[in-house]
Amino acid sequence: MLAIIGGSGLTQLASLEVSRQQVVRTPFGEPSGALTFGRIGGREVVFIARHGYGHTIPPHLVNYRANIWALAREAGASYIVSVASVGGIRADLGPGTLVIPDQIIDYTWGRQMTFHDSREAQVVHTDFTEPYDQALRQQLCEAAAGVDEPVANGAVYAASQGPRLETAAEINRFERDGAHIIGMTGMPEAALAREAGVPYAALTVVANWAAGRADSAHAIHFENLETVLQVAMVKVRKIIEHLCVTGACA
Repeated sequence: MLAIIGGSGLTQLASLEVSRQQVVRTPFGEPSGALTFGRIGGREVVFIARHGYGHTIPPHLVNYRANIWALAREAGASYIVSVASVGGIRADLGPGTLVIPDQIIDYTWGRQMTFHDSREAQVVHTDFTEPYDQALRQQLCEAAAGVDEPVANGAVYAASQGPRLETAAEINRFERDGAHIIGMTGMPEAALAREAGVPYAALTVVANWAAGRADSAHAIHFENLETVLQVAMVKVRKIIEHLCVTGACA
């Protein structure tokens, strides 16, 4: 089963033939909402809206552990595709660009980062050299090519704390660190999926230039974000549909 985590701009999948919804309780509390089960192109899919179905949960308060546990352990997902909006730092990653990142730098703090936090169990170290599953990333790239939607294959995702956006100086720092895009939900989601043993990849949409860049040189223009996301999420849905129809991840 393919699991899809929808971020800003993707609180539902129009092409999903819904069969049922399931409220899940986990050892780590409640996830962002009920799990929605259905089929796309004959492929079984489970969907959850990261910020809740009313988009009411800010990035720093998302129960990432409960979300991943619900998808991996309760729903039995074999693969997880995360959809998220980001800001563009690199000059060629402007608004509307679809990006499949291959690396992460984590700047978040205070979040519940691991399933392995018991003082009564042995310490568990998880390899995170390549934070995204390479095979799943490739399948996303192929699905995008299959519907003639260009994607940037490879970028470094900087995960910031939020919910405020960054200063121009912070973006300059992230760029010096090697980051190409900036978002607020990439961690600990990716690390938890790795701990759960479920292949995970992200399909991100650049919603705006990061602070200090291009038309965001002095301020982020929020009035433009919704239009950019609406157009880009149509492309995202096409890619996900093709991923399901072609039997990728099976």
